Amino acid sequence: MEHTGLHWLAQVAPDPEDFRETWERTGLGLMLLPAGRRWDALVVPGRLGRPAADLLGLLDTGPCGPVLADSGEENVSFLVPVGTAARWVGTGVRSAGEGTWIVVPHPGRSSRGVRWLVPPDGSGRLNDPVLLELVLHEAAAGLGGW
Repeated sequence: MEHTGLHWLAQVAPDPEDFRETWERTGLGLMLLPAGRRWDALVVPGRLGRPAADLLGLLDTGPCGPVLADSGEENVSFLVPVGTAARWVGTGVRSAGEGTWIVVPHPGRSSRGVRWLVPPDGSGRLNDPVLLELVLHEAAAGLGGW
């Protein structure tokens, strides 16, 4: 699982093979990858993002796509289809799309700071923005209106 997730993540690097080999060889836990090539990221406050990620996991739509959390789960990031960042409108939601970079942890190693709540499985599965919006509303309602 981690091996295919690593290959999938590396595909957005300028030189995917070199990137993957460097990441494996150096043992670095965190790397910068460009958003907007195979995925965008939506970043929400952890108090909303963690319940939303849990709700996504409970849906009968299959496994959710990759989800990241920073240390202390202050922020939770959902990987979504390219173009979502440019179209997303939501209070308190930041986006990373074309022209931006995000820090990602190695899918098979633990790291301090950023970690996978749901690691990439190599399939290319991303979070559906429509479902994400619904679970964010549901999570906000559960928090008393966020």
